[in-house]
Formats: sequence, C-alpha cells, structure tokens
Amino acid sequence: MTLGIVLASHVDHIAEGAYRLLKESAPNVSITYAGGTDDGEVGSSYALIEAAIEQNDCDKIYCFYDLGSAKMTLEMVSEMTDKDVTIIDAAFIEGAYTACALIQGGYKQAEIDAQLEPLKVK
Repeated sequence: MTLGIVLASHVDHIAEGAYRLLKESAPNVSITYAGGTDDGEVGSSYALIEAAIEQNDCDKIYCFYDLGSAKMTLEMVSEMTDKDVTIIDAAFIEGAYTACALIQGGYKQAEIDAQLEPLKVK
C-alpha cells in the first residue's frame, strides 16, 4: 500500500476506537493515530500527532481529524515532515473509513479523492 491514514482526535479513546474500527475493514492499510494531550487530557498534542505521522509506514498520508485545533496541529506538523501529508476536511469516522476501505481495495488515489468529495465538510 502506498497511501496511509493518520487519525487525530482530542480524546485518546476516540482515536483508538476509530483505529480499531478501521483495522477491521482495512487490516493491510498503515493506520496510526494520536489522541489527547501529552498528559492524557482532552486536546491535541504536536508531539503525539508528529509521532503518528512519522510512525506511519507510508510516505503519502491522508490525515483525518475531529476538531479544529487538531487540524491546526496537523497543519503545523505537515510543514515539518518529509512525508506527503494531505489533511482531509471530511466527517472524521465516515471519511477515514471510506478512505481505508478504498485503499484496502486497491483503488487509485484519484478514485479515493472522488469518493471522499461528498463527505467533505464545507
């Protein structure tokens, strides 16, 4: 697989739960996640999101987030990594699930992008 998924949530249990859900349908997709702050509170962490991106096996990554500050943190991390990071403004679970299922199914990136378009939050 050439396209990986990163999940960024304000709550560690949400990030882990989403990860578990996605792995059921897409066991061969590289999925990493970050949830909460460095001290386990509700929020987002630059260090945890950076680790999730760097630990992902893929060089091209779609990132999904739950709230705005997670997106801001993803944007900051994406500027500092050598990986090709695309932040997807889609419904968190539905978008990530759709992307994972399509990556697992061997779809091309353009086809995945087309399927994600209706799920984007405008």
